Amino acid sequence: MKYFFLIGIFFIMLACHTPEGGGTAQHHEVKDTLLYLNHADSAHYVGIQTCALCHQDIYQTFINTGMGRSFDVASRSKSAADFSQHVIYDSFSDMHYSASWSHDSLQITEFRLDKRDTVFSRTETVNYIIGSGQHTNSHIQRVNGYLNQMPMTFYTQKKQWDLPPGFENGMNSHFNRKIGLECMSCHNAYPDFVLGSENKFNAVPQGINCERCHGPGSIHVAQRSTGSKIDTSRYIDYSIVNPAKLPVDLQFDICQRCHLQGNSILKEGKSFYDFKPGMKLSNYMTVFLPKYAHADDEFIMASHADRLKQSQCFIRSYEKASKSTALKPYKEALTCVTCHNPHVSVRETNKEVFNDACRKCHSTGGASTLSCSDKNVVAASHAKQGHAQANLMNCVSCHMPKSGSIDIPHVTVHDHYIRKPVNAQEKQALKTFIGLYAINEKNPDKLTKARAYLNQYEKFDMKAMYLDSARALLSDKKQDLDKTICLLVQWAFCKQDYAKVIQYAGQFGEDALYKDYLQKKSYDNAHAWTAYRIGESYNGTGNAAAALRWFQKAVELAPYYMEFRNKLATCYAMNNRLADAEKEYLALLKEYPKHVSALTNMGYMKFTQHKLIECEQYYNRALKLDPDYVPLLMKCVDLYIVKQQYAEASKVLTHMIKLDPGNQAARMMLGKLNTKG
Repeated sequence: MKYFFLIGIFFIMLACHTPEGGGTAQHHEVKDTLLYLNHADSAHYVGIQTCALCHQDIYQTFINTGMGRSFDVASRSKSAADFSQHVIYDSFSDMHYSASWSHDSLQITEFRLDKRDTVFSRTETVNYIIGSGQHTNSHIQRVNGYLNQMPMTFYTQKKQWDLPPGFENGMNSHFNRKIGLECMSCHNAYPDFVLGSENKFNAVPQGINCERCHGPGSIHVAQRSTGSKIDTSRYIDYSIVNPAKLPVDLQFDICQRCHLQGNSILKEGKSFYDFKPGMKLSNYMTVFLPKYAHADDEFIMASHADRLKQSQCFIRSYEKASKSTALKPYKEALTCVTCHNPHVSVRETNKEVFNDACRKCHSTGGASTLSCSDKNVVAASHAKQGHAQANLMNCVSCHMPKSGSIDIPHVTVHDHYIRKPVNAQEKQALKTFIGLYAINEKNPDKLTKARAYLNQYEKFDMKAMYLDSARALLSDKKQDLDKTICLLVQWAFCKQDYAKVIQYAGQFGEDALYKDYLQKKSYDNAHAWTAYRIGESYNGTGNAAAALRWFQKAVELAPYYMEFRNKLATCYAMNNRLADAEKEYLALLKEYPKHVSALTNMGYMKFTQHKLIECEQYYNRALKLDPDYVPLLMKCVDLYIVKQQYAEASKVLTHMIKLDPGNQAARMMLGKLNTKG
């Protein structure tokens, strides 16, 4: 079935390129986007190579765009990096990093120097490069399907290596930053994600493809394979979405799916797979950003849609285009595709394309399709600023100036908030937090807003005001707990109020919560997280026996979430079920061999069983991955003391004090060893 269309390729090409004719498909005027056949569950993705069979010209230009080059296996041809200067240093972690090729394998080495001697070195292979190379190349490692970002990024605009965004200022996560579905589903075509994991994938595509903007292609291919024809100059082909023929807001939603970076909150029961082109994005997710007064000049990298929609150019044009019944409503408005042809790289787009978009409304002579302001005033203003009246020169340079985003270093991008240049006095006004703002939905419901505040606290900014705002939106009345219990548990857990977590579980009914309510496996692992938080809360109150079944529930719902398995194994050990603990640790390490905490815990189990050789083997495996993991270092000290290797113990304690000068336990133990020595 998958390749049946090859037999009839002549008919496919004929049908796709025939401008006239009726065919057997139904024809509809542009009104009802619910009629798109490829929104059906039966529609499936066919891949970019299938699209290329009929649309070869578009394919050849698209694969050179930022989207087409968004993600690929690590190869010399994919990499945009300069390897002549490829060593960086993180002063916070005292680690150096270097990138180099070993034959055709790209590798990143983390190492530490002491008086020019290498005292630690870890080399890992890069499996994927993420980023088109227009701004960055970042690097991804795959371990048994689990994807993690690696600690080096090449910033192509400045042609320099540095730590990736979010790894700076003491936040270096080394080789352990997990790349989950939310990240991968925007930087790539849809991946095959493993349910019940955080960052495991059966397979990942190699770049954003046609169907991210046009929707699944199977029905379109099937119809064209029969030789059916549609006059697309007059009608909409409802077998596949053509974004040019969508109402302006739905066309915007396609771009906003990824170019509206922020705090993305999925609607209840939805996942990052569910939105398809032609659908209303706010039915599937709401994207929030913190809103500040006097911070209009600040923006994050992928905020193009939000910034553009704040512009008067967009607002005024949208008022007109939203009432349009034209076949292509966007032509009467300012949208993303007014300036950006998604099939052609911006690098290959002449700057006059952007200027022409401005002249459409701000021409100093002739008719304008939209009177945004008095033309004589515009002309006089630009003449005063040195612009030729007949040519507004490079409009973008003044009205969409380049600047750095607040989340990505070493990168400059055009601010898509089109406006008059901001003066220095405006920039100096005091920045004041207003609240979280829903960018793509006017009035999100209370639970969506509560999730947004909790997510903002956990993922972005641990300020108490976010927790306070979330709690004000949540009801703990008995009749409302079916909807709010998971959020109430999350709120109390963020507050580290473990007694309150347990109280909420009891208020719902622990047995009912365990046996009946927490049953759903989902891409966000929401029910698994609730069980985990209850288990951790029992642990936090010293009741490991009560914690055990909640960790079992978390692993049952999310068996590939390694932190849950690690906690379950540890809880088995705390309940003196050592055989179960060892079985769980070994299963975890078989699934993910580079889990430092599990290696440490497994080694400690061997230590308690007086199996010191096996203990040291596990500790050494962990030290080769992370020489600064404090729980591991303290356990190594215990091992060395038992083995009467006091010099080794003192060396480790000295290193611990260097990492954390306030570590009084290490100082006291070192003092005792020095006295003994």
